[in-house]
Amino acid sequence: MADISKTLANVTMGEEGIQFIIGQAGASVSQGEPVYLASGDGKYYKTDANDGVAKAAAVGIALVPAATNGFLIIQTAGLINLGATLVTGTSYYVSTTAGGICLESDLASGHFTTFLGIATSTSLLELDIVVGGVARA
Repeated sequence: MADISKTLANVTMGEEGIQFIIGQAGASVSQGEPVYLASGDGKYYKTDANDGVAKAAAVGIALVPAATNGFLIIQTAGLINLGATLVTGTSYYVSTTAGGICLESDLASGHFTTFLGIATSTSLLELDIVVGGVARA
């Protein structure tokens, strides 16, 4: 399967349990993309499940777009509308496409698993990030 397809203009925070941070983008980031914090420069970049454990370690999902060195609002927990059609009760993960979100079945051996959350409806994801920290066998 492919990554979920998002309508960027429809990405919004949900109504309960919302937590967020503000940070500086190290590269262009679109709303709805999971991001990680780079230790080298302290900036946020798109996650990538096949480019090392650090780049798969999502801290949240961007709520607004940002150009390089621009500022992001990053949701770290709670309900989020990803502007996509989700499958209720299904788990979603950091994808092997930079900034993408996929199903667990799309991940293979050698990919780093980061759980993003479970769909509570066809439009909302309960964001509850768990970083696996190891490559899949």
